[in-house]
Amino acid sequence: MPVTPTYPGVYIEEIPSGVRTLTGVATSITAFAGWAAKGPVDKAQLVLSWTDYERIFGGLHKDSYLGYAVNQFFANGGSQAYIIRLVGTGNLAATVTIDSKLKLDGKNPGVWAHAYGIETDQSTFDVTRFAVTVRHIASDTVVESFVNLSMSEEDSRFAPSVISAQSEIINASKASLPADDSAPTDTVSAAALAGGNDGTLLSPNNTNFENALTATGSGLNYLDRIDLFNILCVPGETKPSKLATLQKFCRDRRAFLVIDCAIDATLTSLTSGPDTALTGTDSINSAFYFPWVNAPDPLLEGRARLFPPSGMIAGIYARTDSQRGVWKAPAGTEASLSGIESLSFNLSDPENGVLNPQAINCLRSFPVYGPVVWGARTLAGNDQRGSEWKYVPVRRFTLYIEESLYRGTQWVVFEPNDEPLWAQIRLNVGAFMHDLFRQGAFQGTSPREAYFVKCDKETTTQSDINRGVVNILVGFAPLKPAEFVIIQIQQMAGQIQA
Repeated sequence: MPVTPTYPGVYIEEIPSGVRTLTGVATSITAFAGWAAKGPVDKAQLVLSWTDYERIFGGLHKDSYLGYAVNQFFANGGSQAYIIRLVGTGNLAATVTIDSKLKLDGKNPGVWAHAYGIETDQSTFDVTRFAVTVRHIASDTVVESFVNLSMSEEDSRFAPSVISAQSEIINASKASLPADDSAPTDTVSAAALAGGNDGTLLSPNNTNFENALTATGSGLNYLDRIDLFNILCVPGETKPSKLATLQKFCRDRRAFLVIDCAIDATLTSLTSGPDTALTGTDSINSAFYFPWVNAPDPLLEGRARLFPPSGMIAGIYARTDSQRGVWKAPAGTEASLSGIESLSFNLSDPENGVLNPQAINCLRSFPVYGPVVWGARTLAGNDQRGSEWKYVPVRRFTLYIEESLYRGTQWVVFEPNDEPLWAQIRLNVGAFMHDLFRQGAFQGTSPREAYFVKCDKETTTQSDINRGVVNILVGFAPLKPAEFVIIQIQQMAGQIQA
């Protein structure tokens, strides 16, 4: 606001520069969905390490690919993941009632809570006060303790409220009978939680699994409640009709789907390319990988078994993004697969040459480099389509720019729609694009060759202004991966010197 001068002297007035820093979003936050033995079932849970996953979801389980895929994700360079735990019908939380006063339930469904017992201890100073201890029965270890509790709802230490809010293992409620607020009596030994049920085991490609995955208001829809995710993996899910649904889900949310081939897929079965259900208009936001991998299974004393590659592919996406940038193809000799013994199918160069034009990204094993990702095409990358979204890095880089601009231009809404606003937009979006140019994200040796930002009376007409619309046009020249390297060798003819 301009200064109002009232006395003779010098006045200082700060003038806004119009600079609003536009920050790029994360590019490799990965969402995983699958069956787990424990963990929350009503939200997408963030985990930042394999240790986090073990603590919250119980680690590996022989009947589910989910834990293995998350483990391989972190082992190959991943750093942030959201986990969606799917549960089948019949799931129940374990429970125990203490002295017909305090009812305690497992925090989420499953038999995992049977490992815990509850002890109560009345205070020697006030018989209306008591403590609750959660004990791991097998190791006889106290894992949680809550003191100075009361059964009175008017008390600030009302036991059900305190326990439910602070415990990672149990929820608490007041039993219906008796109605008095007296404290539970002391328990001589831990009263074990019981009656939990894991429900029907949900396996990928199973109807119940897929219903839980896409159910309205649950499953993948929990991702609508988080701020951002970039990659989606449903380890072992290979049914084309369901994957097509996931492709659309990802495209609607500016995310990218990593797809596993079928466990029994062969060169012969894939010669004609992926199922046509996977190559529709939404295929630009997905990539298909072949074959599965043999990796040691800690639950089988380290013996190898087959696993879908999507988890480790997502980890390689994350590793490449952090080391080279999202515009670099997550493939090549740097894209080595960690934690595996071999591939289920070893491809030769000619065999790779059959699959690559069909938009099938192959995993290869080379003598010096070991197993690596040797393909970077989206499912729209079939040579016959000639799609501008042929390559994974081009599509993912575009999604990165789209999401960054979407979030970084929210301040524009309701601003006066005229040249001063357009100039600010050009300044801020241009600064963001120029920073990417300096990092080597575009083709071209100059900003003019690499990108442009246009927002003026040509993009926004008077009719647009009357309708409250401002149009921003951003163009860029993406880097394409050097998929084929051709070396020409010529023999020089000998010349006789005079």
